[in-house]
Amino acid sequence: MRDQLNYDVFLKVVDTISHSKEPEEIALMTVEGIKTALEIKGCALFLLDPHSKELKVAASNGLSDEYLNKGPLSAMRSIAESLADGPVAIYDTKDDPRLQYPEAAQKEGIASILSVPIRVNRKIIGALRVYTAEPWEASLADVNFVNALAQIAGMSIRLARHTKGLLTSIELLKDMQEPHGPTTKRRTPFEGVPVSFSTDELSHPYPLAEN
Repeated sequence: MRDQLNYDVFLKVVDTISHSKEPEEIALMTVEGIKTALEIKGCALFLLDPHSKELKVAASNGLSDEYLNKGPLSAMRSIAESLADGPVAIYDTKDDPRLQYPEAAQKEGIASILSVPIRVNRKIIGALRVYTAEPWEASLADVNFVNALAQIAGMSIRLARHTKGLLTSIELLKDMQEPHGPTTKRRTPFEGVPVSFSTDELSHPYPLAEN
C-alpha cells in the first residue's frame, strides 16, 4: 500500500518541481513530499558550500529551528560516507560515530537517519536526509524513492539557478543598452549653441544695417 503511495507522491512531486522556476520552491516541495510519503518525523535538503565544505539547509519539514541551527554541518564529519559512497542508513542515533551532533539528535527525538547524496553530472552538490522518531530499517524501495527524488531535485535546482542567472544577465544587458530618460531626434532651434549667446543675438545672427 505504501509503495503505491510512494509512487503517487513521486509523480506529484516530480510534476510540481518540473514546473517550478524557483530553487527554494523545488527544495521545499521535495522535503514535504518525502515526509508525507514515508510518514516520517522530518526531512531536510542540504546544499554543499564548495568554499567552507559545509552543508547548508536549503529546505526542511518537521524539524525544529533549534535542531537546524545546532551548528555548522561539516561535509567531512556529518555522515560523510553518504557523500562519498552513496546512501547511508543510521539505525540508532544514540550509538553511531558517524553523527556530528548525536546529542542534538537525541534532544530532537530522532532515532534513525537516512542520508543520500545529491549529484549533478557526477558532482556532489548536497545531501537529502530523512529522520524518524522510531528506529527504522529503510527498505530498498524507500532508499530508491528518496534517492530518485534527491537526484531529480538536484538537477531541477541547478537548472532553476542557471535560468535565473541567465534571465538576470539578460535584464542587465537590456538595461545597459536601453537609453536612460526620454530622447528625441527633433532638434530645437537653439540646440548645440553655446550658452554665452543671448536669445536676442540668436534671433538676429547677423547685425542689422543702420538706416
